[in-house]
Amino acid sequence: MWRRSSYSNQEGGDCVEVADGFPGVVPVRDSKAPHGPALCFDSASWTAFTGELKAGRHRI
Repeated sequence: MWRRSSYSNQEGGDCVEVADGFPGVVPVRDSKAPHGPALCFDSASWTAFTGELKAGRHRI
């Protein structure tokens, strides 16, 4: 099941979606292209990446 980032707006802007239920990997796709390709990240790497963003260490 795909879910949209909680930081996404309702206007369909620059949004990413992630899928749950894939042990050890996090699929990520562009919400504007749901039938397009998805990137798959190792779960630990994805957790580290989102932690850095939440901590405000990178501009987005």
